[in-house]
Amino acid sequence: MKQVKSAVYNNKYRILAVVFWITVWQSASMLISKEMLLASPFAVIKALGFLTGKGVFWLSIFNSFLKILMGFLLAIILGILLAVLSYKMLILKEIISPLMKIIQATPVASFIILALLWVESKNLSILCSFLMVIPVIYVNVLQGIVGTDPKLKEMAYVFQITSFKKVRYIYLPAVMPYFVSASTVGLGLCWKAGIAAEVIGLPKFSIGEQLYEAKIYLMTDELFAWTIVIILISVISERLIIRLIHRVQIMLT
Repeated sequence: MKQVKSAVYNNKYRILAVVFWITVWQSASMLISKEMLLASPFAVIKALGFLTGKGVFWLSIFNSFLKILMGFLLAIILGILLAVLSYKMLILKEIISPLMKIIQATPVASFIILALLWVESKNLSILCSFLMVIPVIYVNVLQGIVGTDPKLKEMAYVFQITSFKKVRYIYLPAVMPYFVSASTVGLGLCWKAGIAAEVIGLPKFSIGEQLYEAKIYLMTDELFAWTIVIILISVISERLIIRLIHRVQIMLT
């Protein structure tokens, strides 16, 4: 009962927070009194309604979502693989670690400009999303593996537990919190990097292209509308993927 009441109160506070910031937004728009500089919430909602009736809106969302998600999934697969191999082979860890630090330290804009020399603009968001996420996955998964309780590993050795069971019952529970945290951070990064890559590369029928066109033609209401769409897709995809990860964890344990 207390948990239900707490959840209700939390939802009320969240709604109040949203209402507060929308009010601030509307007040700032009225104060500036120029829709071209700061579109009002009502103008943005109207623009969003107009966009949803266009086929290019849904096609752009589908293309961008598919490519950014592809980059994210590739980063997860390779990040986990490299983390496991680095744990097994110290020399590989010493070779890969500087590369991961370089990727983390390099600005997104630099990656995008360099990547345009290597890949077509339509695949740019895949590469940039992949590069932004893989260091996060690699570092966190490796940290989780290294941080596994040594007593449990010793017990597994003494009782000659199979490799599959060691992974399932010892390493997986230890790594999972790190992996969930890395996935949450990685999803935010891959959306930011992927959309930025599309804005620069301008692939056809992408969110980045729509954002760029809204900026060029000074359609501030559509610019805000697309930004809201990006935020919503990012939040929804994060929740879906984290829920999927938890379900896989339950199945394996």
